[in-house]
Amino acid sequence: MFGSINNCHNVKDFRKLAKRKLPSPIFHYIDGGSDDEVTYRRNTESFEKCDLIPDVLSGVNKVDMSTTVMGQKIDMPLYCAPTALQRLFHPDGEMAVGKAAQKYGTMFGLSSLGTFSIEDIAREIKTPKLFQLYVHKDEGLNRSMLDKAKESNFEALALTVDTAAGGNRERDLYTGFTYPLKLSFRSMLDFVLKPSWGINYITHKRFELSQLKDHVAEGTSISISVGDYFTKLLDDKLDWKKAEEINKYWGKPFAIKGIMSVADAKKAVDIGASAVMVSNHGGRQLDGSVSSFDQLADIVDAVGDKVDVICEGGIRRGTHVLKALSLGAKACSGGRMYLYALAAGGQRGVERIIGKLREEIERDMILMGVSNIKDLTRKNLRFR
Repeated sequence: MFGSINNCHNVKDFRKLAKRKLPSPIFHYIDGGSDDEVTYRRNTESFEKCDLIPDVLSGVNKVDMSTTVMGQKIDMPLYCAPTALQRLFHPDGEMAVGKAAQKYGTMFGLSSLGTFSIEDIAREIKTPKLFQLYVHKDEGLNRSMLDKAKESNFEALALTVDTAAGGNRERDLYTGFTYPLKLSFRSMLDFVLKPSWGINYITHKRFELSQLKDHVAEGTSISISVGDYFTKLLDDKLDWKKAEEINKYWGKPFAIKGIMSVADAKKAVDIGASAVMVSNHGGRQLDGSVSSFDQLADIVDAVGDKVDVICEGGIRRGTHVLKALSLGAKACSGGRMYLYALAAGGQRGVERIIGKLREEIERDMILMGVSNIKDLTRKNLRFR
């Protein structure tokens, strides 16, 4: 049924098609979380704790879903969060995602562990661009990435702060997933059974971590798991002082990505952040932690009048976006929602899922009787 992206109408459909197309270790890298994956599941389930309350006979037949986040005007309140290793999922990787985001006038995030260079993305993608920084122990690498992002006119920077150690991603342990890929006898059969993926991998541009290749061997010529990469190469001494220094050096809109407590949200304001991204790394780091949506209201109440609050994690439907906006989020972002589509159909797949989610947001706003996302409030919600 799901052999074509034309038969995919939601994130769940794209997940099924991605599973059919990708070798098992790569699919489970996208799909998995840490430990028992409690937080991974909770991120989506938490949206079902409350219900939307529509207003009828409102005369709404046209809506404005545009918003401004980190100083950037975007045409819909959902953007593509930065995610790593995208050319493993499809040869066009980040370039395909960036072009799809551009088609819909929304923001695109590029990861430090991206497989296209900052310069290549800047040349091709003109929609607002966010660079996501993992702070490495190698200060030269950190400075190189920041300078390239500044010189390439990326509009905003997101500093990821929830990686003091790598999460225990047990699916990767079972499948043996590393980058570069290191095939075991157990995984080789699965790659053989997905020949189209292998042909694409061999015949397209050589896989690389474009921001890292001139600085570190791990992930470039030495195979390593994502969890071990975080533990071994990222700066485990990263603190608020260093975050403030990075913000001052960057000098443009700056977000802290990985905020989950009110206290930390207030500290982000204190160091001059433009935004806080309420995120638990998609349930891939600390399992058993609270979901992003469950923390959203408290963080909005504490700092929402001072910085943009962004809800990230578990979003699969337009109604999830409307619920987050009703609690006071300025925008939402997500990764898996478009990674499944990228794996299933490249740029066309990503365009289709962004378009489907945009249609859901528009249709659901009309059904809610709301013409502008600014009119969404907590009066629209009933918590069970």
